[in-house]
Amino acid sequence: MGTEIVTFGELMLRFSKEDKNRLSQGRLFSGNYGGSEANVAVSLAMQGERVEYVTRLPNTQMGRAGAMKLRELGVGVNHVVYGGERIGVYYFEEAAGLRNATVSYDRAGSAYYHLQPGMIDWRQALARASVLHVSGITAAISPQAAKATFEALDVAESLGITISLDLNYRKNLWQYDGAAPRLTLSRMMERADVMFGDVIEYEFVSGHEKIPFVPRDASYKMPLDDYRRWYDELHSRYPRCHTMMMGMRHELSSSHHLLTALLLDDGQMLSTCISDIPHVVDPMGVGDAFVGGLLHALRLFPGDAQLALDYSLAAASLKSTIAGDFNLSTEDEILSLTREQSSGLC
Repeated sequence: MGTEIVTFGELMLRFSKEDKNRLSQGRLFSGNYGGSEANVAVSLAMQGERVEYVTRLPNTQMGRAGAMKLRELGVGVNHVVYGGERIGVYYFEEAAGLRNATVSYDRAGSAYYHLQPGMIDWRQALARASVLHVSGITAAISPQAAKATFEALDVAESLGITISLDLNYRKNLWQYDGAAPRLTLSRMMERADVMFGDVIEYEFVSGHEKIPFVPRDASYKMPLDDYRRWYDELHSRYPRCHTMMMGMRHELSSSHHLLTALLLDDGQMLSTCISDIPHVVDPMGVGDAFVGGLLHALRLFPGDAQLALDYSLAAASLKSTIAGDFNLSTEDEILSLTREQSSGLC
């Protein structure tokens, strides 16, 4: 088994209006690349991991520019395949005051949408891998992309590679005929060794009513016994998964968020402090920062799941202060905040 982490998903262009304007206002859009699995890849590369990102991009200026951007940030793109006519796009309207953020997708017919099983040589792409990371989004775009996702999982499993899954349930994406998100996600969960999600996603796949996370400040006391029972129920249904993380975010306002997370690791449930972020710059990619932080920390601190969880929270907290989808925080920066939060400053 190798040392690389391989992530698989759709790279996208994100467009937003400047100065928190609505999409119908103003003249100028700002743009950057993103996408959940690409966000995780960049986060891992910034923390010093060897990481490869696998996707299908159009052989156009925008497709090649996307691959170039990932290379600039230290992400390998050696197994990206090219074809199709366009890159997927999403439009993000930032929250402001009492107005919630909104996301509008334009990814039907993208190069990734038309990805077919057999287009990616998964044995070659995973030859040096120790971890394959996918998300529910990889299977939500189109029926053929779902088949390609399970093709990747089959090869990873045959090679004994750790499978990491972020549930990433986006109900607006499952639009193709025959889409069965709960069943498909459950099939993916059965293959996962490490799993991520928020309370809404775990509620959707389990049918278990979510436990509200409604803190007013960082002194909020988590109902850990209730979460423990929920975790035990989930683990009984998906016994292969030895590490299961639940990230949580409560928005006091559009720019003031509270973050925390829980972790079930080999039967032990762990919690971390609540991070109070009074000046959120960009909320996109925070969940992916949790994922990238934990995947790196589990390797950085073997046998210390509590420290890994604390580190993951620090990574997500820092991402909240960074514009764009990518978490550009380094390991040293995340460790510094981890130490501060562990000292009672969280």
